[in-house]
Amino acid sequence: MGSTSARMFTRVTAAPAIAISAWLLVAFPLLVAGVLTPLAGGLLGVPAVALGLLAAARLVPPAPGAEAGEDVPWWPLVLTVLIGVAFTAVQIAYHSEILVIRRDPASYAQFTFWIAEHGSLPIPQRRDLIAGDDPALVYDSLAYYEVGEVVWPQFLAGAPLVYTVGHWLGGMTGMLVTPPVVGGLGVVTFGGLAGRLVGVRWAPLAALVLAVCQTQQWVSRSTYSEPVAQVLLLGALALAFDALTRRTALGGRWGRAHALAGGAGLVFGLGLVVRIDALRDLLPLVGFVGLLLLARRGQALPLLAGLVLGAGYGFTAGYGLSRPYLEHLSDSLNPLLLISAGVVAAVALAVALLWRRGVPRTDRPRWLPAAGAAAVVVVMAVLALRPLVYTDYGHGAAATAMYIGQVQAFEGLPNDPDRTYYELSLYWVGWYVGLSTVLLATFGAAVLAHRILRRREPQWVLPALVLGWTVVTTLLRPAITPDHPWASRRLIVLVIPAFILFAVWFTAWLTRRLATEPAVDRRAVRTAAAGAAAVVGAAVMLVPTAITAWGVMTYRSDVGSVAAAQRLCRAIPDDASVLIVDSAYANFMQLVRGMCGVPTAALSSAVPQADAARVVEEIRERGRTPVLAAGAPEDLRPLVPEGTTMTRPFDVHTEQDPSTLMEPPAGPWIFDDELWVAVVR
Repeated sequence: MGSTSARMFTRVTAAPAIAISAWLLVAFPLLVAGVLTPLAGGLLGVPAVALGLLAAARLVPPAPGAEAGEDVPWWPLVLTVLIGVAFTAVQIAYHSEILVIRRDPASYAQFTFWIAEHGSLPIPQRRDLIAGDDPALVYDSLAYYEVGEVVWPQFLAGAPLVYTVGHWLGGMTGMLVTPPVVGGLGVVTFGGLAGRLVGVRWAPLAALVLAVCQTQQWVSRSTYSEPVAQVLLLGALALAFDALTRRTALGGRWGRAHALAGGAGLVFGLGLVVRIDALRDLLPLVGFVGLLLLARRGQALPLLAGLVLGAGYGFTAGYGLSRPYLEHLSDSLNPLLLISAGVVAAVALAVALLWRRGVPRTDRPRWLPAAGAAAVVVVMAVLALRPLVYTDYGHGAAATAMYIGQVQAFEGLPNDPDRTYYELSLYWVGWYVGLSTVLLATFGAAVLAHRILRRREPQWVLPALVLGWTVVTTLLRPAITPDHPWASRRLIVLVIPAFILFAVWFTAWLTRRLATEPAVDRRAVRTAAAGAAAVVGAAVMLVPTAITAWGVMTYRSDVGSVAAAQRLCRAIPDDASVLIVDSAYANFMQLVRGMCGVPTAALSSAVPQADAARVVEEIRERGRTPVLAAGAPEDLRPLVPEGTTMTRPFDVHTEQDPSTLMEPPAGPWIFDDELWVAVVR
């Protein structure tokens, strides 16, 4: 029984990352070829996912301890899955309907809708059905770049490719409830990683803390990319753990460990198809491959090959389908590419120089493990004390500074729009999982560093490298607009899971130490002390996390937008060409172009009345029905013939995500938006 449950635990918790990776391997080439259709996706994607899951069932070893004869009960797997299912159900009940582009969720939603309906990129402008090359017209909008006679979406295709499946199965609503499902899979995947690294019985606690976390709930309610990235990167760490459970010789016979290592590397690399900043998170993996080579481990080359293949997909997604976006990020991306090249070169040189000596002995000199543990505490102390001595400035974008100034005014804070608030990044983590969790995680990371350097926790080397690197680099410079919950996006893929994982490990380590303390003679006392440590550790993680989440997780953002978008599309004739005449084009152009399926442009003119009249005539000459749209009736009325009826099909008054700077969000803001339409006959 124990062996079966141990094997099912690893299979089930590895399945989400394997399934998503298998789908991306098939769907991305279909999108590149312009033939991503439900038929092609079904014929190729379903077998690919099935084969991936079948391979996992054959290759993934049982949970740690099973092979040594330890009894692995069923309840950790059942509880972990139930937590994931409950999480998914709650997020579906509160899923958002963000379709009007203000920030990333609607950008991804429109991206998803387009490829689900058309199966190809780029997006044609169809300017020949509006007014040709009329200089008064523009075709770009928020998150959508005008390049020649086409439009390219801003972000990478990974998350939209996953959410496309939901659209095929359930239309617009199906698309919007897919992120909650992926978020629930992330909870299960994290439980699986914790079960491997901490112990199967601790997996439900880790999964529960993440599930309760406000940020995990928030990003899983909208079409963000983070849930997909989280499943891939946490799942890759779990698969890498599985691959390294057996020792294999470099150049030895190919076996299960090699296949798992190749799969882990592939899943890591596919993270770049979802988010280009995953490149930074993957840098420690290059160094780890170097360590495997020096240790003559057979998993090194398959891991590297899988990583290269997955990264190839990612760079194709970036430079093939999202090049304008990467050019926009060039000031930060180009240095990262140079750093990455430098890391690869440095690791290659180090491997060459140390090839005969092998892996350096980190347990010699004897002071090194203690120094490593102390370094962890010092780094965390520096991050904690940073706000007392330093204030970070410089957003790099005037629009961001303007927005931060508005939020400061709303909250009654001093006007300081250039402030980034990055020095508070460690406190952000404390907001969402509690400062007690931060402290437990610090202790856990310090003890782990000591044990790793003493070569007592080899299974923790890769997770500690990846998670530790990501925590430090992210907290030093989050590189995101610092209002919340928005800024917490930067934390949820790996940073918050890292703090929870280290905290749960420390709680488990302390519990085991107390249970086996030789200085205490009475077994009952040891058992009581160990139980108290477990209960107190769980409580100080769960209670603060739940308190922060409670205030803001009881609303649905932008609810009513789906019905409003449908009304808007019904109000526009099928043969229409739409001209948006005011600043509403930035938010609505891709919605009208993509969801309503009509040619759309925006008016950019110093003489709008004359230019609008000319464009209307040019639309008529092409046998199309002119439709003018605006966010306010006063912007529309002067540009349409007298007596033309103006309607307001898109009219939403509901709640949206808040924005806070100096405290965690505690409730929604009001969301009001509208679009007026006039059909010019």
